[in-house]
Amino acid sequence: MTRAVDHRALNFPAQRTCPYAPPREYAELREHSPVHRIELPNGSSAWLITRHEHVRAVLADTRFSSDRGKPGFPSLLAGQARTNLSGYPMMISMDPPEHSAARRAVLGEFTVRRMQALQPRIQRIVDDCLDAMLAGPRPADLVTALSLPVPSLVICELLGVPYADHDFFQVHTTSLVRLSTPPEERSRSMGELTAYLSELVSAKQAEPGDDLLGRQVLKQRENGTEDHGALVGLAFLLLLAGHETTANMISLGTLILLENPAALAAVRDDPALTPGAVEELLRYLTIVENATSRVATTDIEVGGTLIRAGEGVICLGHTADHDPEVFAEPERFDIARGARHHVAFGFGPHQCLGQNLARLELQVVFDTLLRRVPTLALATPSDQLPFKDDASVYGLYALPVTW
Repeated sequence: MTRAVDHRALNFPAQRTCPYAPPREYAELREHSPVHRIELPNGSSAWLITRHEHVRAVLADTRFSSDRGKPGFPSLLAGQARTNLSGYPMMISMDPPEHSAARRAVLGEFTVRRMQALQPRIQRIVDDCLDAMLAGPRPADLVTALSLPVPSLVICELLGVPYADHDFFQVHTTSLVRLSTPPEERSRSMGELTAYLSELVSAKQAEPGDDLLGRQVLKQRENGTEDHGALVGLAFLLLLAGHETTANMISLGTLILLENPAALAAVRDDPALTPGAVEELLRYLTIVENATSRVATTDIEVGGTLIRAGEGVICLGHTADHDPEVFAEPERFDIARGARHHVAFGFGPHQCLGQNLARLELQVVFDTLLRRVPTLALATPSDQLPFKDDASVYGLYALPVTW
């Protein structure tokens, strides 16, 4: 067991120089110093975990805490300590046994069977968005025409959030995931969003409907555990995670398929290939690079390196999903790879609750888009596209397309 030392300076977080490959600095660490101590923007330090096997080991080990309020939990925000995002209890920041109970209470909302029941409605939403896009001017921005409205509508209907308010929450969630957002703007967005969701939960408590939040209210009452704050935290987490990540995957996934015409043609001609293509897109892009952070609650060895109690770790999922020890020729996009063991949805107890919903949305979007718009093409060269280099969830601000 060793204590690794810095062998080179690293400006963290590093930016992708290629939109699809990990930053060169991270790839070098994965090969030469896979558990590496770095300085964070707020002046504290943490360990970067870069290899696939080590990332999965950390995320599966409950001795690494997810509690963002614990001393030593890594923060990517300059001048700020890492705290619970909303001020309300959220699963993403819980440890067992609280996390286990909170997850179990809502897990039934995201089963494969329930997602299959949602498929006709998701199909209708996608078709409506494409109807509007095809009837409009060319070129069109796929982000505003399809990528944002589809997951926004789906999560609004699932939660019981009025879709008329989607512009409001998109503005504020965009502010929250942008690393360069000034602290006062971040605080304002957080306050306005949580105030809105608190009012929404109060309305659900007064009159529970047949939606996720309404069902949770009734379940809590039946168990004698009704908790306004917990419901606000749940709504915040699902609203933020439920549209921001999927929207970016739709945009980037479409771009990848357009840049790989053989794969695009194969998926268009045989929808049975779409699930495999979705898994490879998730692996290839892994858009939430730095979200899986933890803090050690005891001394733990990872990859032969000793991490002390109270030290933070950041698992670099994108770098792990390009680990050549696990994925042969990882920089090659291969829809036949069979890459379901990627960590794009995390791993272990905190693995993404909504992954079945995300997979379904992506499959319906890509099948429908490729079938209905077979001549889809970029209207702007890919090297001129506005990538989200300043955000904690990678993606595109715009994707001009024509047909």
